Amino acid sequence: MPLELIGGLFGERCGAGAPVLALHGWGRDRRDWAAVLSITGGVALDLPGFGASPPPASPLGAAGYAALVEPAVESFSAPVVLVGHSFGGRVAVHLAVRRPERVRGLVLAGVPLVRIPGARTRVSTRFRAIRLARRLRLVTERTLEEARRRYGSADYRAASGVMRQTLVRVVAESYESQLTGLACPVRLVWGEDDRVVPPTVATRALTLIPSGKLTLLPRVGHDVPTEASRELAEAIGELLAGPAEAAP
Repeated sequence: MPLELIGGLFGERCGAGAPVLALHGWGRDRRDWAAVLSITGGVALDLPGFGASPPPASPLGAAGYAALVEPAVESFSAPVVLVGHSFGGRVAVHLAVRRPERVRGLVLAGVPLVRIPGARTRVSTRFRAIRLARRLRLVTERTLEEARRRYGSADYRAASGVMRQTLVRVVAESYESQLTGLACPVRLVWGEDDRVVPPTVATRALTLIPSGKLTLLPRVGHDVPTEASRELAEAIGELLAGPAEAAP
């Protein structure tokens, strides 16, 4: 399907206009959803800074991205099922809380929703030392930037400018308060072999969601939209079959 502007962002429509809006992960684009939406129909967006959509004017967190995606939600004539993978799921959660009357259901896969007690982010000891030295003005900003490039994640090294600042902001977020405020039914679809966002995140998130269900997929990793498109489509179909009226 050809690219078109949908609520100010580029995206593709698949099928006969089903009320489904799919949001991809960091560093990905709308094409991740081709197999899923070939079954369900719907719209896959390029989030700002990815695919054909230009980056935001300033660094944003997930809430800021939700504000930019909201016009796409409004473009549907009926409440939508929001589907989010990884970073896209962060945005979808904020959208569902922001506009509950426009979201009939939420499908999330591999989304860093909560922090697990006792879990620590893996940051190089050497990088921590250089970061501390910069705070104490013992090394230059250039030295710190070189350390970021050497020890940072692949996503961090690949990003630059406003997108790098956005990434730093987003990875520091968690969404416990948003999860408890969700008014729509939620389906968590997770790969049992996800090493990026392990299933313990999903089980912890499930305890906070008022109306949620978790499906764990054996032999599936983090890239659920491409590895398990049929299972994701089934979760979407389950929510599409439910009442069309979203919560007030």
